[in-house]
Amino acid sequence: MLSAARRVASNPASLMRPMSALTHSALFSTSSSAMAPTNVKNITVFGSGLMGAGIVQVAAQNAFNVTMVDLNPAALQKGQDIITSSLKRVAKKQFPEDAEKQKEFIDQTMSRVKTSTDSEAASKDADLIIEAIVENLKTKQQLFAMLDKVAPEHTLFCSNTSSLPIGEIAKATKRTDRFGGLHFFNPVPQMKLVEVIRTDATSQDSFDSLLDVCTRMKKTPVSCKDTPGFIVNRLLVPYMMESLRIVERGEATPQDVDVAMKLGAGFPMGPFELADFVGLDTMQYIVDGWRKEGKIDANLVAPVKLLDDLVAQGNFGRKSGQGFYSYSGVGGKK
Repeated sequence: MLSAARRVASNPASLMRPMSALTHSALFSTSSSAMAPTNVKNITVFGSGLMGAGIVQVAAQNAFNVTMVDLNPAALQKGQDIITSSLKRVAKKQFPEDAEKQKEFIDQTMSRVKTSTDSEAASKDADLIIEAIVENLKTKQQLFAMLDKVAPEHTLFCSNTSSLPIGEIAKATKRTDRFGGLHFFNPVPQMKLVEVIRTDATSQDSFDSLLDVCTRMKKTPVSCKDTPGFIVNRLLVPYMMESLRIVERGEATPQDVDVAMKLGAGFPMGPFELADFVGLDTMQYIVDGWRKEGKIDANLVAPVKLLDDLVAQGNFGRKSGQGFYSYSGVGGKK
């Protein structure tokens, strides 16, 4: 979920982020347990939105062969455009005075990227499958149930979810020992952190392989258990909700709270800037889900009318052009 403090530019974390939803029939595998691969080479990523495309880019930049999967060619083209645009920025930074090397860097990276709308074909050679689709438990379970039937026995499964229990997603498969979480942060090419989540069933071999993949992607992995919000969002979301309560009680304005946290606490973004970046609807979705789970202190996730009203009005933040702040068009700047 949140990436900043996703889905964040300076991100302490990333709230997610509805990507394209994939629907598949829920078929269970009959595969038996197998040792996780010690050297992941081929990665398949489901979802070609900002998160999925970002994961594909970082993997391809670091010598993995990657297949990006989505429902239709238009979605895949959009994902490729996201990757190409980001790679141009990276290339200019790495080779500011050498256009030839810039082109070579982009071409080499893109040569490792394939796209597909065929889930089965895209999974047959995968050592690792990473899911970055819509934040909906049933949809994720349907996808992994189908993949469990067609992916090789050794293939590791991972979800990039920021708010759903990894163990619940894994229940749709018969490879819970080879199932974990890889929570990347938005924007993936810039954010160094990856939360690597293990369930009670995740084997040590699988967990070690996931840590190794993160290191080879030049990311910094942190280990955490399968608890609500993992580490970053578990701390970040209650902080953001309390910021909303301060404003709702009339104790300060969003602008003053943002300035206070940036200049007084050294945060790169204030909580209201961050909420707009992440998406107010996403925030509401996460808090509502945690409240229903009942695993977090109810006071921390109590509803805030200020948030609920903005979401009901369709004011989701930067992605809608209006949240706590106004933006110059959808996704624009303040």
